[in-house]
Amino acid sequence: MSDTSKMGVGGLLKKLVPYVLPYRWLLITALILTALGASMAQVNAIVLDRAVDSINDLLHQPSFAWNKAARLLIIVSVILLGKEVLSAVITFGQRIFGEKIRINVSRDLSLRVVDKILTFRMAYFSAAGNEPGKMQTRIDRGIMSLSNTVKNFFIDILPLFTSAIMALVLMFAANVYVGLVALAIIPVYFIITARQGVRMKGWRRNVFGTHQALNHGIMNILESISVIKSFNRENVEASRQAELQQQSTDQQMQTRRISFLFEGLKSFVEQIGTVLIIILTAYLVLTDYPGMSIGKIMYHVMLFNNVSAPIRQLHRIYDDQNDALIYAEGFFGILENESEVEKTGKYSPKTVRGDFTLRAVEFTYPSGTHAIRDLTMDIRAGQTTALVGLSGAGKTTIVNLLDKFYTPDSGTITLDGVPLEEWDTRTLRDNIGLVLQKNHIFSGTIEENIRYGKPMATRQEVEEAARKAYIYDQIVALPDGFGTQALLLSGGQQQRIAIARMFLKNPPIIFLDEPTASLDAIATEQIKASIDAVKRGRTVIVISHNIGQIIDSDWLYVLDAGTVVQEGAPDEIYRQGGLYKEILDASARSMNVDKIASTIEQ
Repeated sequence: MSDTSKMGVGGLLKKLVPYVLPYRWLLITALILTALGASMAQVNAIVLDRAVDSINDLLHQPSFAWNKAARLLIIVSVILLGKEVLSAVITFGQRIFGEKIRINVSRDLSLRVVDKILTFRMAYFSAAGNEPGKMQTRIDRGIMSLSNTVKNFFIDILPLFTSAIMALVLMFAANVYVGLVALAIIPVYFIITARQGVRMKGWRRNVFGTHQALNHGIMNILESISVIKSFNRENVEASRQAELQQQSTDQQMQTRRISFLFEGLKSFVEQIGTVLIIILTAYLVLTDYPGMSIGKIMYHVMLFNNVSAPIRQLHRIYDDQNDALIYAEGFFGILENESEVEKTGKYSPKTVRGDFTLRAVEFTYPSGTHAIRDLTMDIRAGQTTALVGLSGAGKTTIVNLLDKFYTPDSGTITLDGVPLEEWDTRTLRDNIGLVLQKNHIFSGTIEENIRYGKPMATRQEVEEAARKAYIYDQIVALPDGFGTQALLLSGGQQQRIAIARMFLKNPPIIFLDEPTASLDAIATEQIKASIDAVKRGRTVIVISHNIGQIIDSDWLYVLDAGTVVQEGAPDEIYRQGGLYKEILDASARSMNVDKIASTIEQ
């Protein structure tokens, strides 16, 4: 894990440098334009200094020469207007190059964090604080604040401070005393700004945490809308969100109060500086100080304005930087997290038989649930093994362990005699087909979702997989056929798409976790026939409450509280009595088997 909690602005910029360096030529161009822009910013002060003194000389001549005055005004106008045109071109180029750097860095950060997340083990995503809504907020706010840091530094801060430094140098060149007054104001302003950051840091953390909770709450509402409406709990959810919103509002108002207080104080300090510059310059003019003239009053005021411009912007930039530091903690906490990266071995055989052996396996979820206790079992290659038990017995957890989604706390799991941790994870999962009770359907067409099981599959192979899953006829009946958006299908149709995806992958090992749970009776029979066909010669693990998928398995394990309580052939275990007999009898009664049989006989 990275130590981001102690990271300051310097540390943040250091972390961003590797993302900016690939665009060094854009950066160099932006810096050159920045220097030119800073030089342009001093033109007004220099021109007006000369213009005021020239006008003053004209006024003190015995006879006023209008031709000289007109010529002076034309020269001043041409220079100032030309400077504005040139400055506009330079500013446009500087902002374009700076913005291009920001956008490219934002893209690179997004790609890097996605690549990183995809390497994490499943335990990371089930840990508290890593819920999808909170992760999304952490990533989005992190990328936004970090890209704003790039913008602030290369588009805002550099031009402002380059201009300020040039203006300060010109002030010292004109008069050391005036330059010292301008210089003395800057550290006072910085001290106030730093104090502001310290006061507001805690409040910003609170705002960030509440914002995460709000996003997570909204996502929960969207995911659970059918349950909320069925129980008429709209008011309850609305009240819960209202409470979070009020908490967020109070926190934001407190940060704004503190911010406005410090901003008012900084504005007052800046005005003091302006007043001191005017008084000191006027005094030097009145006392005929060498090199001082009426034009120098305007000259120094305008230069001080260029010095104080960064000060006026500093509070906004500093606020953004403090936000960036807070959001960067969460973002770089993900990006630099090596402890959660999924570990993989190097064993990668050309063929996989499918013999699993589990010995004294213990496993506890990150939430603290002790799911597997002293588990020992053998899953034989080429056979169908059924896992039976009440809800929470640990059936799905076993599948997660065999697929290396999680690592056991203790004990050993081997595949074909090789410890699972020594297997190359990609090789392992390439040889396993997984069909869950609720399979994820991606945004995209039906064809794209089926082809997910084998990206290089031909259209003919995709259609054949759809036929095996008994979804082909329904697909071709749709207006767009295989080009239909898969998310528009019913739950049962989406389940068949997932099964077709598994048929297309055609692996030697198959895990079926309630594969027909959301299908009707006819579809279940059809899918069972397809699965029975594909099971031949493969290692299959079945988790199901469907009697038909349990009793025709070759071997059966009965689980209770994460451990094996019965094992053997289905008929043999049934005759032994115990938990399996209770489950099977209860399933038969719930299906009203006696009445169904009587109806069929009649």
